[in-house]
Amino acid sequence: MRGGAADLPPIRHNDYSPLVPPVLGEWDPELPVSVVVPARGGQHGLDLVLAALAAQTYPDHLMEVIVVDDGSEPPLRLPEITPPDTRIVRAGPSGWGIAHAVNTGAALARGRVVQRLDADMVVCREHIEALARWHHLTDHVVAIGAKRFVEEPVLTPGQVHEGVRSGSLGSIFDLTSALPSSTEQTIARTDGLRTSRNPYHVCTGPTVSMRREIFEAVGGLDPAVLRGEDTEFAYRLAAHGVVFVPDMAAQAVHLGLPAQRRDRDRAVRLVAPYLAHRVPLRRDLRKDRGRHWLVPYVEVVLDATGPAGPIREAVGAALDGSLGDVIVTLVAPWSRLAGDGRPVLDDPLFDLRLLREHFAHDERVRFADEVSPTPAPIPFRYTGPVGVPLGRDSLERMIARVQEDRWGMLVVDLGDAGTATLERTEALGRARLLGAEDVAASVEATHGVLRGDRAEFWPGVKASRAPAADGAQAVTGAGAASGRAADTVPARPSSPARSRDQNRDQERGRSRDQVRDRDPGQRQAPERSRPQEERRSLLGRLRTALKN
Repeated sequence: MRGGAADLPPIRHNDYSPLVPPVLGEWDPELPVSVVVPARGGQHGLDLVLAALAAQTYPDHLMEVIVVDDGSEPPLRLPEITPPDTRIVRAGPSGWGIAHAVNTGAALARGRVVQRLDADMVVCREHIEALARWHHLTDHVVAIGAKRFVEEPVLTPGQVHEGVRSGSLGSIFDLTSALPSSTEQTIARTDGLRTSRNPYHVCTGPTVSMRREIFEAVGGLDPAVLRGEDTEFAYRLAAHGVVFVPDMAAQAVHLGLPAQRRDRDRAVRLVAPYLAHRVPLRRDLRKDRGRHWLVPYVEVVLDATGPAGPIREAVGAALDGSLGDVIVTLVAPWSRLAGDGRPVLDDPLFDLRLLREHFAHDERVRFADEVSPTPAPIPFRYTGPVGVPLGRDSLERMIARVQEDRWGMLVVDLGDAGTATLERTEALGRARLLGAEDVAASVEATHGVLRGDRAEFWPGVKASRAPAADGAQAVTGAGAASGRAADTVPARPSSPARSRDQNRDQERGRSRDQVRDRDPGQRQAPERSRPQEERRSLLGRLRTALKN
C-alpha cells in the first residue's frame, strides 16, 4: 500500500480497521490542505463559517481556504475574522451551481488534500485535523465529517470564533435540540461504514476530504447534475476503489434544517432522474422497461478478431438477455481501418470493416483496440469467449452470485472454450490505486475471487469438450490489465473468514443503506422448460441478492 501504509494488510471491502489514526493533538501534520467553500449569497453564514475555520487546530501554514462565489449579488466579501490564507474567487463564466463552484476551487487548490466544506457548516476546532489525519495514512481514503442540523441562531463571528477556539460547539449552539443527520444513523448501524455494502450513500458532500489526485482522477463533480451531485460524485469515487472513512470527531453544525424537511417528496423527485442515469446500482430508479441509460449496469467485452458469424451471435445474445441494461465493447484493431483510398473488395481488413459497419449505428455497441483497465463508472464487466454466447439470464445469475458476499471477481470454467469472468469495477479500481501488478491477486486480497462452473450460469447447456471454434478465445479483463490470463486466478474460490462485523450484520439483518442499491434488481426470465427444483433454487438466490 502506498501513502505511508506499506506495512498494513489490505483493506477488505470498506473495513478500514487496519488504519489507526494518530490521536488528535499528538502528531505532526505534513500535508497541505485546501478548504474549498462553494457559496452563493448568505454573507452572514459565510462569516460564521470562516470564523470557525480561523480557530482550527490544523497548522495555519498548512491550510488555505478558497471561497468560490457562485454569482452572488452583491458579491461576497472577506470578513474581518478569517484564516490567514483565505481568498475569494468568482466561479468561472462557463457554468454555475455547486459542482461547478467546487471544481473551480479545486482547480486553484495548492494543497495535497482537498477539503470541501459548505458555506453553512460551522465546524469544531479539530475538524480539519481529524479528517486530514487519515490522508497521512494512505492516499486512497475519502474522509467524511459529522454534522447536525440547527436553526441558525443570532450570533456574531466573534462569538463563533471564541466558542470554537475554546473547544466547544455546545457553548454557542443548543445541540440538545439539534436534528441528527440520517447519514450518522447509517454510520452507526454499519459499524462506522465498515460493514456497509454501499458506503458512498453517506458521502453527501457538506464536509468531505480526499487527496487531490483522487479528486482529479474521477473528473471532479459533474456540473450537469443539478441535484444529488454529491451522491453521484461519491458513486464515481466508489467505482474508483476508494475507502470511505467517517470520523465522528470532525463535528459540525449545519445552519438551517435540511431541504427534505420542507418538501421531502419534491426533493426526492428532483434528485431521482439525475441519479437514475448515472448511478446504475440504484436499481429502484431504473424500473422503466426498454430504456437505455447514460451509464449501463454491465459492460460485455468480446474479442472481435474472429469470424463475423459467432461474433454477431454473441453480441445478439448479450443485448437480448433478461438484463437489458448492457453495453457491448468489441475489441479488435479498429484503428487500422482509419485509412481510406483502397479498393474495398481487395481490402485485407475486409471482414473487420464489414463487422464495424454492421454495428456502427447501434448505440449499445462500441469499439476499442484494447481492454481498458477499468469500465468505471459501469459497476460490472463481463468478458468471455464469443464461442459461448451468454444465456438468457447468465448475467443475472452471475451478478446475483457475486453480490451474495460482494466478491470482486467470478471466474466460470467453460471447459475447452476457456473461461468467462465477471469483475466488480470497485475491486479493479482498488487494485489500480494500490499499484498492483497482479490485478487478480489484488482483487483476491481486497474483495475475493470466486470460481464457478458453466452449469450454474448456463443451465441446461452442456459444456463442450470439443476444441473451441475460431474466434472463441475470451478477451480477459483483469488478465489483460495485469498481464496474465484469467485462468491463472487461484483454482479455488476464496472463502475468507468473515469479520466479526460482517457476522453481526448478518445476524441483525441488513440495514437500510444495504437495501437501497439492489442488485441485480431485474425480473427473472421465464424458463418453463427448467425443472421446478432448479427454478426454485434460482429464485432463492436472486431473493438473497436483493436483500443484500
